Amino acid sequence: MTARILVVDDVFANVKLLEARLTAEYFTVVTAMSGPQALEICERGECDLVLLDVMMPGMDGYEVCRRLKNAPTTAHLPVVMVTALDSPADRLAGLQAGADDFLTKPINELALLTRVRSLVRLKHLSDELRARAASTQEIGLPDPLSLAAAEDGLNGRILLVEDRANAAERMVAGLQQHHVVEVEAQSDHVGERITTGGYDLLILSLSLQGVDALRLLSEIRAKRELRDLPILVLTETLDDPRVMRALDMGVNDYLARPVDRNELLARSQTQVRKKRYQDRLRDNVKASMELAIVDPLTRLHNRRFLQTHLATLVNDDGVRGAALSLMVLDIDHFKQINDQYGHDCGDEVLRESADRLRDAVRSIDIVARFGGEEFVIAMPDTEPFAAQRVAERIRASFERKPFAIERGGRSIRVTISVGVATAYGKGISPDVLFKQADSALYEAKRGGRNCVRAAA
Repeated sequence: MTARILVVDDVFANVKLLEARLTAEYFTVVTAMSGPQALEICERGECDLVLLDVMMPGMDGYEVCRRLKNAPTTAHLPVVMVTALDSPADRLAGLQAGADDFLTKPINELALLTRVRSLVRLKHLSDELRARAASTQEIGLPDPLSLAAAEDGLNGRILLVEDRANAAERMVAGLQQHHVVEVEAQSDHVGERITTGGYDLLILSLSLQGVDALRLLSEIRAKRELRDLPILVLTETLDDPRVMRALDMGVNDYLARPVDRNELLARSQTQVRKKRYQDRLRDNVKASMELAIVDPLTRLHNRRFLQTHLATLVNDDGVRGAALSLMVLDIDHFKQINDQYGHDCGDEVLRESADRLRDAVRSIDIVARFGGEEFVIAMPDTEPFAAQRVAERIRASFERKPFAIERGGRSIRVTISVGVATAYGKGISPDVLFKQADSALYEAKRGGRNCVRAAA
């Protein structure tokens, strides 16, 4: 997997050394000699990951990292601090600034390449999601990148898998001031708990007794619903080859014992924030997809969805020789409701109409708002007599129970007219079926409204 790596260091020799190592592994390397220059490169979207020196004149690496992580356009960029400083306080400062990891000079080449590949892989997975989410602004949704970048990573749900009671107790004490933490000592219970627990982070010890932790990791990542769950592993030493293997398997972060409480808290907060960032983008994409097929007022399917799926239903039922019935329904004198009571009350009537239509049909039926006060119901495997019976039940439910308006302050009488048509076998198009039902609807209107008519 290739990527564009930005190397930031004010010492030319350090830049050239990292550039040579990364280029040999077929990465494209971009360089910067100062913090402001690095920020400009990142703002232009010219890199996928930043290797950032801490000690630089003017603007140090901590400040560069903070600015990257606070900007919606660059908050997603992985940042790895490269420094000769290795005290817990130095690592904590970097993590609190938003860094994804630390590499200590002199740099271990295996650790460098493994971490870079891991972070680049995770970024590539999110790039398409970010692109889709960003496009939703065109249809009026709020800026998803700004909303996602505002997540603070606090109050997360964390599952700690640790069979050493004392170690688990210490970690819970450090985390619970900002998160809800649960402990699981039995590895065979982990999969079920994660699937149903709604967790934001899994912290897993690689030293579980009698358990192959890597096997457990592979089982977790094999589950579709858990592939986006952040995982932080605990290791006895950074020299453990299982750490590199775990990163290749999709683990997000690691921490060596003895565990520094502040570093554990900072790394956990980073992972929770990343998960919520991704969740926010997914929710935004989902909302945009719903806008494309769902009527925002009634929450029914819209005209576009109906037209697309009606053709499929006609073809499927035609191949099987089954009957497909279609209803076109129109609220009687709806303009008078808007004129007399106002459009807000008209909207209340439309929403209540949608609820009554949903309640009257099966889960396999498609109920759509076709436009204005007109609705359509497509009913597969439904003979004419059954469709007419359902249509009459719907008509009666409108007539029998008044509609609440003005937030329940008063009620009004609403009726509906219905036209029904049925297609058998092959040879009829969706447009023809709709026109037949629509013609039957006009017959119902000419017949005095508040009635059901079936196409000949």
